[in-house]
Amino acid sequence: MSILLSVTGWDPTPWRRRFEALLPEAFLATPETLADRAAIRFAICWRPARGSLADLPNLKAIFSLGAGVDHLFEATDLPDVPIVRVVDPDLTGRMSEWVVLNALLHLRDFRRYERQQRECVWDKDDDPPTAGEVRVGVMGLGELGRDAARKLKTLGFDVAGWSVSPKTESGVECFHGPAGLDAMLARTDILVALVPLTLATRGILNARLFAKLARGGALGGPIIVNGGRGGLQVEADILAALDEGVLRAASLDVFEPEPLPRDSRLWSHPNVIVSPHNAAVSSPGAVAHFVAEQIKAFERGEPLRHLVDRRRGY
Repeated sequence: MSILLSVTGWDPTPWRRRFEALLPEAFLATPETLADRAAIRFAICWRPARGSLADLPNLKAIFSLGAGVDHLFEATDLPDVPIVRVVDPDLTGRMSEWVVLNALLHLRDFRRYERQQRECVWDKDDDPPTAGEVRVGVMGLGELGRDAARKLKTLGFDVAGWSVSPKTESGVECFHGPAGLDAMLARTDILVALVPLTLATRGILNARLFAKLARGGALGGPIIVNGGRGGLQVEADILAALDEGVLRAASLDVFEPEPLPRDSRLWSHPNVIVSPHNAAVSSPGAVAHFVAEQIKAFERGEPLRHLVDRRRGY
């Protein structure tokens, strides 16, 4: 069994070592060492090198090394074979930690007290809102969104969720479709974006959407929290909305381009929390184990799990 590991933007060495340990019976090739293209049965990818997926006549499946698969659909040579996305408890838990952290930072007005500490100012809010007074809307109810919604609900937030098609989640008011998105936005103080990046969602976090968010909420204005993809957001619209008071604050882990340029105003804006796309880091150990187990199961004749719907792009 031969497997192609095609990774750009990351150091492929830890991935190669883990797959060699987990799949000792397999020959692991890279685009640079690939000699027999007909021998490749599986491709394991993150932003695959240009041309590396072309002319693989016996390819059975492609595995993404991250939760998102938009990087694969950017490839012009993407073969018509099943694509498997990562569903990993480690990655899911990390994302929920980041979402909960930022919801709490905004609930407790952390940036204000951070500034006051630097200035040695003792000034407290005698009537701060509780989590139950804050309405959170989770845009995207996949593996990541559902887990984040559950954990936010456990902390007492008033949580709703939105998805393209109807879904249910205990204790969470669920909306779907275009009309459902507008209805959820109208009752949202903190909007958490965890939708996949597709043609339909690119640039969805824009001025038109921000204008639909709730006014007069317990936090004094709506807040966005984007841990999904940088392509979801229009950064110029975010800055304008912050400057004009349409948005009260933003927590952003993803950007386009990345790294975030040094001259971006997002770095220094007093109401923006920036993190370097590390909300849910793909652990090579956990993800490699997930992929290796899927390959072993397929070789035993079992079906692949967590397949991507090409029509939807996720």
